[in-house]
Amino acid sequence: MSESVLLVEKSEGIATLTMNRPTAMNALSRELRAALAQAFDDCQNDPEVGVVILTGAGKAFSAGVDLKELGGATATLGDPASTNVGREVVKAMERCGRPIIGAINGFAITGGLEVALACDLIIASQAARFADTHARVGALPAWGLSQRLSRVIGIYRAKELSLTGNFLSAEQAEAWGLVNRVVTPEELLPMCRALAKDMLSCVPETVRALKQIIDDGFAATFAEGLKLEVEAARAGVGQISSEAIASRRTTIQQRGREQAS
Repeated sequence: MSESVLLVEKSEGIATLTMNRPTAMNALSRELRAALAQAFDDCQNDPEVGVVILTGAGKAFSAGVDLKELGGATATLGDPASTNVGREVVKAMERCGRPIIGAINGFAITGGLEVALACDLIIASQAARFADTHARVGALPAWGLSQRLSRVIGIYRAKELSLTGNFLSAEQAEAWGLVNRVVTPEELLPMCRALAKDMLSCVPETVRALKQIIDDGFAATFAEGLKLEVEAARAGVGQISSEAIASRRTTIQQRGREQAS
């Protein structure tokens, strides 16, 4: 019996999804794309899951769409059927109300970079490398890369990456603001789990609401984003007691003292 293309582990409120096609650099085959979309929907519907970590097995996070599989198919990258199937992974990530931490263990190329950009946080191993090779393949992105990348690192840097197809080191990605931080390969998953536990220690409903208004505001104008924030805040008024606020205030003060020491 062959091993699953996606490994799912759930523990202490954290779901760890590991793309498991290491010999193919975790290329996004139809089977893997379908498994990813289903896994994110499952996490969204699982009350025991508070945070999701996405990573890859072996030397790659993901090399993108499986070009070998695509080359033997009748569909092409430009066909609506191919575009929509791939887009479903990103759509499922967008639907998922849980924070998604991308643990980039190695190469994140083209479609793999698009999936990484759909995460809420990106932690990179020193072995991580990023590239957008759409221009070298001869296809245009359809999962959000052309819009997300420029908003994250700036339009000029995004054009440099996309128009050259060159690779970006983990350290340069951090300097450009593409990733939150860079750690050793051994520290990658422990760091992601530590951040996940920090998130789990917060009020879950507020974490999910914050993720939503940040994402919605990022896709809107600044003025529209401010309105979204006010509307969300007003909707939450009265849902927390003064006693709960006082209790949480004490916890926050203690946490501040611990982190300052």
